[in-house]
Amino acid sequence: MRPLASRMAVMTGEGALSVYARAKELEREGRSIIHLELGEPDFHPSTAVNDALKRALDEGKDRYCAVAGVPALREAVATYLHRTRKLKVLADNIVIAPGCKIALFLAMMALIDPGDEVLYPDPGFPGYPSITLGLGGIPVPFELSEHNHLQPDPDEITVKITPRTKILITNSPGNPTGTVYTDEVQRRLAELAVKHDLLVLSDEIYARVIYGGEYVSLMNYPGMPERTLIIDGFSKSFAMTGWRLGYTVAPARIVPALQMLAVNSYTCVAEFTQYAAIEALQDREGATPRMVGEFAKRREQFIRDLNRVPGFRCSPPEGAFYAWVNIAETGMSAEELCRIMLEEAGVAAIPGAAFGAAGVDFIRFSFASSTATLQEAVERILRVSTSWQGTVAAR
Repeated sequence: MRPLASRMAVMTGEGALSVYARAKELEREGRSIIHLELGEPDFHPSTAVNDALKRALDEGKDRYCAVAGVPALREAVATYLHRTRKLKVLADNIVIAPGCKIALFLAMMALIDPGDEVLYPDPGFPGYPSITLGLGGIPVPFELSEHNHLQPDPDEITVKITPRTKILITNSPGNPTGTVYTDEVQRRLAELAVKHDLLVLSDEIYARVIYGGEYVSLMNYPGMPERTLIIDGFSKSFAMTGWRLGYTVAPARIVPALQMLAVNSYTCVAEFTQYAAIEALQDREGATPRMVGEFAKRREQFIRDLNRVPGFRCSPPEGAFYAWVNIAETGMSAEELCRIMLEEAGVAAIPGAAFGAAGVDFIRFSFASSTATLQEAVERILRVSTSWQGTVAAR
């Protein structure tokens, strides 16, 4: 038999989905499992969004449509970005995709040649290095370390830029750390991008989920509109994970390439979901602010409770809905701790190394669950913490 393409040997999966699969196995065996591994809000789209979907179907909007997305949705995205991020983008610069992952994948496919170097945050979304390797590129991590408050270090990035560096990936607020990049950091990143003629992929899927201050996109900085591609979508900000709706905002010269890739892959996004997405963006019922307000309450309670667990240390994230917990003082590996929590306590979480080598001493918990569920999760963890309490006491 002929072998598979060589790219399949270098691409990787996602730790969250692996843990989820094992957690579902335990549930089928009758175990009670608290799912804190997946980044999925426990909310659902507003009634107005669901009604818009039904109305679109009733009106026969279930046909092939424009490759880049229906014009009304592209206009709505442009208006939304101006309202929420003060960005001035044209509808013609927006390409709708069936989810953020495919938007990210196709953007990288349009930009990366074999041998191109791609700078990306570590810890970060596992797809960044995986897709880069699959396309023949060279992933180059820059660390988000505690001593730097989990912010990118522009000095480190500067040292890692070579003549082969083509792309800088940023993710603010970030998965898994919840970091919101400071103005100083973003300004320096923008200066580096301009100086070295780098293209920037700004992953802004969590842009609406922040806990204080006003979100500023990297595209807002001088010299960035012509070199920045924004990846965003509806999963996190509008609780529409299963709808698979994302989009790319790209410089005009790159849009035709994204459309060509769309033609050769998904053809177009389901028409009726796009009309419902217009309603979501308008958010006349204030569903997104209410959801984020609830996340803010959960964040305060959950971080406080997690810090009661022997050997756990966690600071409140500035955005997204993840607790990034340092477990070094437990004396155990993150993988072993996650195994104990899942198998013995029925709490599913992700070892930090799933997000890169810099995450080896961390565990990621999602707090996109009810307050009662989060409290129960911590109580279960406390009950099994006897497995490592002795190690903590000896330190």
